[in-house]
Amino acid sequence: MDRKQYIIIIICLFLFSGSGMELNAQILNDTSSVKDIIKGIDYVYNAEFDKAEDIFNNLKKSYPGHPVLYLLDGMLTYWKSYPIIPDSPGRTRFEDDLRSCIDLCKQNSDPGLKPENLLASLCARGFLLLFYTDNELNIEVFPLATSSYSYVMQAFDYTTYYSDFDFFTGLYDYYTEVYPEEYPIYKPLMLLFKKGNRTRGLRELNNAASKSIFLKAESLSFLSDIYLTYENDLHKATSYSLILMDHYPANTEYLSTYLKNLLLGKNYDTAENTLLNYEKKNTNAYFKAQLLVFKGILAEKKYKNLKDARNYYTKAIQELAPFGYFGNEYTSYGYFGLSRISNYEGDQHYRKVYRKMALKLSDFKSINFDE
Repeated sequence: MDRKQYIIIIICLFLFSGSGMELNAQILNDTSSVKDIIKGIDYVYNAEFDKAEDIFNNLKKSYPGHPVLYLLDGMLTYWKSYPIIPDSPGRTRFEDDLRSCIDLCKQNSDPGLKPENLLASLCARGFLLLFYTDNELNIEVFPLATSSYSYVMQAFDYTTYYSDFDFFTGLYDYYTEVYPEEYPIYKPLMLLFKKGNRTRGLRELNNAASKSIFLKAESLSFLSDIYLTYENDLHKATSYSLILMDHYPANTEYLSTYLKNLLLGKNYDTAENTLLNYEKKNTNAYFKAQLLVFKGILAEKKYKNLKDARNYYTKAIQELAPFGYFGNEYTSYGYFGLSRISNYEGDQHYRKVYRKMALKLSDFKSINFDE
């Protein structure tokens, strides 16, 4: 399963204990501050980090030590350092800020502050789980996931407060229905949990994508992934990824997702034009490695130039190696490409070798650009 789905399944499949949550000031009831938070988050997702930091620093003057500000700092570090891998310089600050947010959300006993506190804690937990599952740090995933389930359950009671809660309830509703259908062995276990609803989950995620404070982009990203994988609707997946790219053109993760969907849909001209427009505007090493995969697909599929395609795929695999588990998805695309080229050339040995390597790294075996 892919990293995002893994987070939800882990949360759904473990019972755990929760605690009451508190806060010390309602920043999310301050209309002006909420507008600044939304603006700052938009800057974060569009890689305008200095502008985001200026806004967050101003908020700290009005709400010093507030848990939400630690959450915002963690989000800033996550995207500023993207992709964060275990030895990234930003890892310590990222974890410290988000765990500070979680800890602060346990310290105040005022029940009137619970909705804001619950949301801050859930968001912080979500970003930590994203980092841990991105890098297969299971020793960190399991304790955090098992301590988060009750927080997700509480979110169902607070969706009228903040639309961000629909992100968490939507994921729960969707995956608790879909995952047992894909893996029937888990159906008996799911009888122990609150029943989900596939259609309602998608509706909740769309609401979060429209109205959230913190999680608009994450909701759109999940929707794109869901429609590509479980819903098998490439058109919708591409439409969501296009919204993300239009809103956050400097975000390389969303740009690469859009390019991937275009290439899966054989929209080679649009993909190539988009790639050429953006490749010189960013120096992110991970993004450049992803672009090598896309160039390989274009060389192979559009131009039928197997020599160039092989070179691109081989170089992409080499460039992705430093990113470890994080780079597995795109590394698998490189190996799928090398397998196809070997097949074209009649080399059945390496066709099998490369395909085996690709399948080992791939979460969704059918997403391989073979067609």
